[in-house]
Amino acid sequence: MKKSNVFQTSSVSQFFLWFGAAVSIAEILTGALIAPLGFTKGVQAILIGHVVGAIVLLLAGVISANSRLSSIEATRISFGRIGSYSFSLLNITQLIGWTAVMIVSGSIVFNGITLKLFNINNELLWSVVIAVFIILWIALGIKRLSKLNSVVVGLLFVFCLILTYVIFSGESKVTALVGEMSFGTAVELSTVMSLSWLPLIGDYTRHVKQKRAGTFASVAGYFLGSSLMYVIGLGGSLYVGTSDICVILLASGLGVMALLIVFFSTVTTTFLDAYSAGVSFRNLSVKWDERLVAIVFTLIGLAIAILSPVSAYESFLYLIGSVFAPLYGILFVDYFLLGKRKINEQLNIHVGNILLWAVGVASYHLLLNVELPLGNSLAILIGVGIIHFIICKLRGIRR
Repeated sequence: MKKSNVFQTSSVSQFFLWFGAAVSIAEILTGALIAPLGFTKGVQAILIGHVVGAIVLLLAGVISANSRLSSIEATRISFGRIGSYSFSLLNITQLIGWTAVMIVSGSIVFNGITLKLFNINNELLWSVVIAVFIILWIALGIKRLSKLNSVVVGLLFVFCLILTYVIFSGESKVTALVGEMSFGTAVELSTVMSLSWLPLIGDYTRHVKQKRAGTFASVAGYFLGSSLMYVIGLGGSLYVGTSDICVILLASGLGVMALLIVFFSTVTTTFLDAYSAGVSFRNLSVKWDERLVAIVFTLIGLAIAILSPVSAYESFLYLIGSVFAPLYGILFVDYFLLGKRKINEQLNIHVGNILLWAVGVASYHLLLNVELPLGNSLAILIGVGIIHFIICKLRGIRR
């Protein structure tokens, strides 16, 4: 199997790449969902969840930075070649789903703002325009995109700081939104967003010039951007008295700047989803160019966004957590504790690990109604990891 070490990226470009990934409507929306907790407890839940998520992301990023394997290729270490195929298919499915969710979410908010400002009402047009720019980002490729993406994300950062100032310089209309939200659920919503990037981050840290600095910069960029988006969503919903993102952005009075935030944040985030879908496909067949495949998947995501209703947002996040939390619990133990650092080319599938992963997925859903201090995702990841470690020790598997 060929390792993906064609080019290398700087730590700075990785920081901006992942900050751009975090600046999205999805992050603001999820932050707004936490508003029933109130601002102080909401921020606490956001920070705790993001610290947990950052640690897990860092571990996943380190594996690919050191091995120069993509995220899904790295799962072969624990699950074998055929085992990794199933995760490729799951990852491609959820990434196409994310592409559709992001396109439709961005177009709805963008259309709401253009309708208010310019009386232009055409969600279909905005969906197509967003998809076209995502394809442009993909066509440029990671290496050539680096400088352009850094400039765009830098501007987004400035715009978001201005948005943050506008929101928090005003007086909050409410102390908390009406509704139910436990602290553990809020932490889970903050953690699971980071976990949704677990099967992607390695696709980019495998290219870093400086393994430690580049991986840390990637995680730091995401942590800063995502935390800021969550707080904007939380504060904005408390400021205007609603979790409707369009209303929050319009209430800021930023007009065209709000449009730019919505548009380019959707592009810089969804680009990673579509591109990584192409990378995951190459785990199934190396004959296809990952950029070409990513463009095809973008078009499929666009079709889904146009033709199908995209709903059950929270359920979608929980589903992602259920799939990848136990997977990485097993991989982290194998890589960091048992010293399995290379792929065994003779191993087609590790049935025992697949079964343990399936038990972890089932356990996640059984525990959804159980209140856990740090959320279900971390509990499942650690729990499955401990069980896997004990089983390996009992079987006499050592470094």
